[in-house]
Amino acid sequence: MGSISVVVNTLNEEKNIARALTSIKGLADEIVVVDMHSSDKTVEIAEKFGAKVYLHKNIGYVEPARNFAISKARKDWILILDADEEIPQKLIKKLKDIVNNPKADYFRIPRKNIIFDKWIKYSRWWPDYNIRFFKKNTVSWSDEIHSIPITQGTGADLEAKEDLAIIHDNYSSIEQYLERTNRYTSIQADLLIKEGYKFIWKDLISKPTQEFLGRYFSGEGYKDGLHGLALCLLQSFSEIILYIKLWQKEKFQNQAITLEESVGEFEKAGKDFHWWFLESYIKKGKIIKTLPERIKRLLKSKK
Repeated sequence: MGSISVVVNTLNEEKNIARALTSIKGLADEIVVVDMHSSDKTVEIAEKFGAKVYLHKNIGYVEPARNFAISKARKDWILILDADEEIPQKLIKKLKDIVNNPKADYFRIPRKNIIFDKWIKYSRWWPDYNIRFFKKNTVSWSDEIHSIPITQGTGADLEAKEDLAIIHDNYSSIEQYLERTNRYTSIQADLLIKEGYKFIWKDLISKPTQEFLGRYFSGEGYKDGLHGLALCLLQSFSEIILYIKLWQKEKFQNQAITLEESVGEFEKAGKDFHWWFLESYIKKGKIIKTLPERIKRLLKSKK
């Protein structure tokens, strides 16, 4: 029978860490906490739960510290858990069953994101699969923010069921969302520049528009009600901040924009909105019989 290390990265998580570690009771044979020099009682609380605590330089995001934490784990299987997450009992049973009879080397687990006190079921936030459970030495991360894990061997997905999902207490306030947006967009801007990106003013219109439409219409964010609308707008706003920061990094270099050019870009955005509006009505079967053939052909060409 295999054993499990639960790995948690922390930075000032005294409000969350006890709940996270309590949830893994009966699952973890070892708890590894890598803390990025918290100024609160995070380390003290983790130690009370019997965690092996290590320190790592605070670099503003988790990926490099996550690899360091994995290197400290000593058990056969590793579960990655964030301090603002919890593991439900049925997921604990499922993970134990996997260890006893593994069908793959690593597993993607769904996450139930709680944002502004609501489980967000659409808006591209569910099932929010993440590789979180794996045999030691089969998964690692690059040092880039929000990087895709590097895997070895075979993978599998757990069913997208609520009782098999990690519970993620994600954003609890607008202030928290804006703080993270400010931090993450600065890091993302540096990465885009490193990749050779050059700021184009049109991106200030096209990128936020694509983000909103992709989440609200394609991701059916409207089904999340007011939460979905607000969250999709905030995600779009994050894109605005990101690309304005890219402009800032080019010393606010002026780019000539004519009225005709700006109107043209907004017209493109308007056409995209109009297409999704028609598409949503078509899905409901409300206007398909009355659509002119020209619009029907346009919709088909977009697919």
